[in-house]
Amino acid sequence: MVRSCVLAVLFALLAGCGLAETGVTAAAGAKSAAQQAAAAKQTEDQVKQQLDQAQQAAAAQRATAEQEAR
Repeated sequence: MVRSCVLAVLFALLAGCGLAETGVTAAAGAKSAAQQAAAAKQTEDQVKQQLDQAQQAAAAQRATAEQEAR
């Protein structure tokens, strides 16, 4: 009984000093980092798609120029 009371008091003191808030802040930071990573991956995919489109357009333009040169 005494041991559980001591633990309860200890947890209350830790919560009062901001340790609980630190855990919440860390969890929020991790969620934010995950969202940023997902957004970065989406941006990377978009840039790759745009590069592929640009390369295809350049290849088509070269092919047209070669056809006209003949």
